[in-house]
Amino acid sequence: MAKAKARAKHIIVSSEKKANEIVEKLNKGSSFEAMAARFSCCPSAKDGGDLGEFVKGEMVKSFDKAVFSGPLNQVLGPVKTQFGYHLIKVTERWD
Repeated sequence: MAKAKARAKHIIVSSEKKANEIVEKLNKGSSFEAMAARFSCCPSAKDGGDLGEFVKGEMVKSFDKAVFSGPLNQVLGPVKTQFGYHLIKVTERWD
């Protein structure tokens, strides 16, 4: 049986405070991709935070749970992992 897949973008920062500051900017109309390029400490920042496609279970548990249970095209988070605090935008999800 094939696993569910998703495509998502994320912004990862080292503190919940910084993540919440970015959420405020996003809520005021800033582009997710621009905020990823400016603030994310992930190599995906150069691609606007785009992580591409991945299957359920491929990412760390709390990140995976948010991606596969949260709404599409909305900012999810901050989601804490061992890597930092993620803001996630799921653009596609399919089985």
